[in-house]
Order: sequence, then structure tokens, then C-alpha cells
Amino acid sequence: MRNIVVVAAGLGLAGCSSFSMPDMFKTTPPVVTVQLESLPAGAEARTSTGQSCKTPCSVSVSAENNFTVTFALPKYQPETVPVQVIRDPSNPGSSVVDPNPVYAELQPAAPVAKGRKAAPKAAAPKAKRPKAPPAADAPAQDTTSPFPPPPGR
Repeated sequence: MRNIVVVAAGLGLAGCSSFSMPDMFKTTPPVVTVQLESLPAGAEARTSTGQSCKTPCSVSVSAENNFTVTFALPKYQPETVPVQVIRDPSNPGSSVVDPNPVYAELQPAAPVAKGRKAAPKAAAPKAKRPKAPPAADAPAQDTTSPFPPPPGR
């Protein structure tokens, strides 16, 4: 009788744990090793899943989804290569990536001219303003006005 109580209490406590049945049947995605190479060597290769290394190198990537690898090296244009995850339907735990090795041939960046300033653009010709008539010392009095001139002028 004592054994039955202990087993019942153990099962009751097990029901309160965070363990759930669907988690038990989930499989973790397989991990594949991907070789990364570049010309010239020494580029930083960074996967869209977060791993990075200097080429030539290899990284372990979760083969759950397709991803990209971006290669970067100073004085060269960066290059991004898409990588496809191929699952084997007959063996769910088996996946491969294409391409493997992932290869990038980096192109030199365009040289930046130093010390040379761009030639100034020619300014558009300015429109000439008509010349104003020369100002007189005293304004001319209008003799046709019905009003008398102001005092002191």
C-alpha cells in the first residue's frame, strides 16, 4: 500500500512539471559543416545565421532554413552568396547544403582619388539689371499737384 501512495504522489508531481509531450517528439534540426573560401583569402565570412570566420575556414550551421554568406575584405567589394539547404526525404535527420564549399571571388573596390578636387562647375551667366537713373540731390517738385510743397524743402 505504501508503494502505491509513493508512486501516485510521484506521478502527481510529474504532471506539474514543465515537461510536455509535443516537445519530446520534436527533432532538433541537423547541423552541417560548411567550408567557406574566398579569393583573396583572409576575408571575413559571416553567415545570416550569425557565425563568422576568416577564410579559408568552416562553420557549423543549423540546417533548418536556407541562409546567405557575406564575404568582406578591406579594399574589396563585399559579396553575398546564397546557400540552399537540401533535405533528404528518405532520411529526415540528413541534410546537405549547396554549394559546399561556399566560394566568393572578391573584386577590388574602385580607387578613390585623393588630393584632387573636382573642377568647379562653370557658373551660369548672371542676368544684367537695368541701370537705375542717377539720383538727384533734391527730388523734383510736381507742379501739377493741388497740394502745397512740405515746409523746409
